[in-house]
Amino acid sequence: MRRLTDALLSTDPTQRLRLAQAVLAMGLMAAGVVAMNYFAWAGIAPARPVRWWTGVALAGMGVFFVLIRSGWSRGLRDPSMTVPQMLFAIACSAAAYALLGAGRGGVFPIVMVILMFGMFVVSPRQMRSVSVYAVVVYGMTMAVMAWRRPGSYPAQVEIGHFLMVATMMPAMSILAARLSGLRRRSRLQRTELTQALVRIRELATRDELTGLINQRHMLELMEQEHQRCIRSGQTFCLGVLDIDQLAGVNDRLGRDAGDALLRALALECARHVRVSDSLARWGGDLFVLMMSDTRAALARGGLERLHQRVGALRILQGPAVVEVTLSCGLAEHHAGETVA
Repeated sequence: MRRLTDALLSTDPTQRLRLAQAVLAMGLMAAGVVAMNYFAWAGIAPARPVRWWTGVALAGMGVFFVLIRSGWSRGLRDPSMTVPQMLFAIACSAAAYALLGAGRGGVFPIVMVILMFGMFVVSPRQMRSVSVYAVVVYGMTMAVMAWRRPGSYPAQVEIGHFLMVATMMPAMSILAARLSGLRRRSRLQRTELTQALVRIRELATRDELTGLINQRHMLELMEQEHQRCIRSGQTFCLGVLDIDQLAGVNDRLGRDAGDALLRALALECARHVRVSDSLARWGGDLFVLMMSDTRAALARGGLERLHQRVGALRILQGPAVVEVTLSCGLAEHHAGETVA
């Protein structure tokens, strides 16, 4: 059953949604077909034209389904082909109105369903265009039938029906515009919520000044690496980087100079550590570097190169040039040791 559903509706979520919408439209058309054939069976509508109408209606909706399922419609502005389906359904309902005679009043609820089907999908501008199309198509159908069969379609009655259609369509357009506004606000709220969640996540895991991982998140990564090494038997190293004389920089040049030094050092270090390593600001002038799957001998060479690159930094702060030096320490994890 699932394979059959996947074959009909595809496994792509977006395409599946479009096809499910097309299947729903086909179901609504099938309900109209059943009603039309009932009227033909009851002698209210002519049987032969109803059979032709049934074939055209079902074939048309089938064509829409094939165009969407084959992927042909993906090149269109509206891959779901909602508006073309609505226009086709309105044309079919107008033809049904011309066939039903005394039972033609049953068409109006179907028109309402067709319009409601599109209200939740199409834009207000598209809905206005569909409404104008429906008024024109029904107006022409009513005029032609009142002229050709005045006994079954009295002009006074058709004028009343037309006024009802002409009133109903603008009302649906107004409702569609309001729904579109609600959808737009809902999308905006979802976007703002997503951005807020991203910001909260960053604040929870990142140091605001340097953009590096903060201490809390680094502790989590250390514990994860510790557990991984217990399972795999591998090892990792932790390096500690301490800025020399940061307090002196703050005293001489101000807090802004110290913050600039921290940011510059964080940027320089982040550029020269491996992608698999994790660098965090531990607090104040202290940084911690976790080197995964690395022995102390190799880690020491990398830490010394980092020490040299940072030592070559010259940070311009107003008229003063600030030099940076580091004191570094290194520890290798051994089996049985805790992270602490």
